[in-house]
Amino acid sequence: MPDLKTKTINNIIDREGEAYTNDPDDSGRKTKWGITEAVARHYGYKGPMWKMPRAKAFEIYESLVWTHLKLDQISIIHFPLAEEVADTATNMGGSAAAKFLQASLNALNNRQKLYPDIKVDGGIGNQTLNALKAFLSHRGNEGGKVITRACNCLQGAKYISLSQSREKDEKYVYGWLLNRCN
Repeated sequence: MPDLKTKTINNIIDREGEAYTNDPDDSGRKTKWGITEAVARHYGYKGPMWKMPRAKAFEIYESLVWTHLKLDQISIIHFPLAEEVADTATNMGGSAAAKFLQASLNALNNRQKLYPDIKVDGGIGNQTLNALKAFLSHRGNEGGKVITRACNCLQGAKYISLSQSREKDEKYVYGWLLNRCN
């Protein structure tokens, strides 16, 4: 059985799909496995995007999403939340995913009675991890569902907001809400 990291990244790659796209309405333009050409180049892929192998996509997601966002640590604390953060980071970037988590933790700390507010800076560090541990220590399994839902709700709200500020994104909102916010 694959480990949680492998399972999560493979699920993302499967959801994104193997198809190569170069949609002029897509801000990412040339994309394969859900990875834009700019990101692929940043992570050392030099070949044509339509030929990018799945193994390279896995390597990019491992570094860009899993390692960068400390999802190894979050998955130990609450695995469904790690999956949600990984999914959001795939579609919106790591900073947005981290900010959703941080804002949710601040909203759920009962006016700082459970733990102090944390800086919403888009980076997951010790303060974010400690706040998450304190929240779940107080709220238990139910709290895990709530924090995961809160992050998912912010993701959905961001999709709606994007469609209002960038009309071309209306083309994608239905699919984003169908496949990302569930």
